[in-house]
Amino acid sequence: MGIPQVAIVGRPNVGKSSLLNWLAGLRVAIVDDRPGITRDRVVYLMEHEGRFFELIDTGGMGHMDADALTQDIENQISQAIDSADLILFVVDTREGIATMDSEVAKRLRYLKTTVICVANKTDHEKFDTQADDFGRLGHGQPLKVSTEQNRNRSVLLNRIFDALPEADEANGAPTDPDMKVAIVGRRNVGKSTFVNTLAQAERMIVSEVPGTTRDSVDVRFELDGRAFVAIDTPGIRRTRAQQTYDIDFYGAHRAQRSIRRADVVFLFLDCTQRIGKIDKQLADYIGKQHKPCVLVVNKWDQLAGSMPTEKWVNYLADNFRMMPYAPIAFITAKTGKNVKALLNHGQMLFKQSMERVGTGELNRVVRDAVRHTPPPLYKNRRPKIYYATQVGTQPPTIVLFVSQPAAITPQYQRYLLGRFRDEFPFAEVPMKIYLRRRESSDTRDEVRQPEEVAPRESTLPAAEPDAATE
Repeated sequence: MGIPQVAIVGRPNVGKSSLLNWLAGLRVAIVDDRPGITRDRVVYLMEHEGRFFELIDTGGMGHMDADALTQDIENQISQAIDSADLILFVVDTREGIATMDSEVAKRLRYLKTTVICVANKTDHEKFDTQADDFGRLGHGQPLKVSTEQNRNRSVLLNRIFDALPEADEANGAPTDPDMKVAIVGRRNVGKSTFVNTLAQAERMIVSEVPGTTRDSVDVRFELDGRAFVAIDTPGIRRTRAQQTYDIDFYGAHRAQRSIRRADVVFLFLDCTQRIGKIDKQLADYIGKQHKPCVLVVNKWDQLAGSMPTEKWVNYLADNFRMMPYAPIAFITAKTGKNVKALLNHGQMLFKQSMERVGTGELNRVVRDAVRHTPPPLYKNRRPKIYYATQVGTQPPTIVLFVSQPAAITPQYQRYLLGRFRDEFPFAEVPMKIYLRRRESSDTRDEVRQPEEVAPRESTLPAAEPDAATE
């Protein structure tokens, strides 16, 4: 038996997503007053009293989706119910028993799975009598809670704990995934199709309707005996200046959060569409977070044979100059072509981001780089680089101890980064360089730039550097 699953079900707008966020203590699922926001199953791993279980948020039962995705949402709800070890049937105390509450209760009545009726929005004891009316639905005395007023959270967690199946060895702490991959991009570029291909299941709703996915959804899967997490994200359709609707803001925010917590990012692009401003904004954000990234050209089967890959490679190089190191992959997520190769490449990037190089080897490369192209003059003086050391990984981070940090221009830092990528196993991942002034008590001079060597004017222009260069 694996990790127990606790499905949260109910009609629209009773507070299912709020309940998941409240129990998790995080903003995992989107909460909005409009019905039908949640479509896919949103899963969060919980721990209480040493027991692990998965909370699963679902769409509202009985909601007629405006984009004709009602049956797809219903399929997701059914899968959550069928796999659940415990069901939280959420109702709204303020509105009382609605017709759809009775329909949901009837559907759950014939299950062998334990059902706990949770009367949400019972903000005060004066509403307890009103909440008790839900006992007529046939699922026992309702547990009165309020996500807004933080009422009875510990009581609900204890009820869940007591109702979980008996623990066995398989119910212990789950193993950490080998790698977390965020899949980001515009709408309808094939992100959810790609996740379903990885999971080998209809884990995400896939349709031609733009904006089908609204939450960031973690999907755990295994490949070649190794565990991974794919983070499917909402498709971005508007630039930052155009995000006037809540759903657009939430989608962009969750995509950014997914990028921050991922080990590797796959930026999906549709080969039948031109690169747009949104694609560049996403690439810029990925670069600023120093995340390894693969530019994934999806739906390549539609152009294969009619356009050489070299043309697209050059096109991407012109549009994504902020990350010239990023590799490019051509896949067809729908058929699975090159999907496994893409994931293997992602693992290679993750490994690169974890690499360390010895201080001696690092300083040898810096010394050779300085001798080949010395730093440009700064106030009529040649700045000195004394030595370098790697201080971190994810991303590989190098500190240069120099005579004058302001004298080492961003252009020269990029030159050094290029040399590092040529010499070390960092060819396809972002890096950081920090500049530090050498203390007077520090006598190290591993680079040893000879003063007697005739100074050589660099063609690199002088400019004030940032605190760190990627």
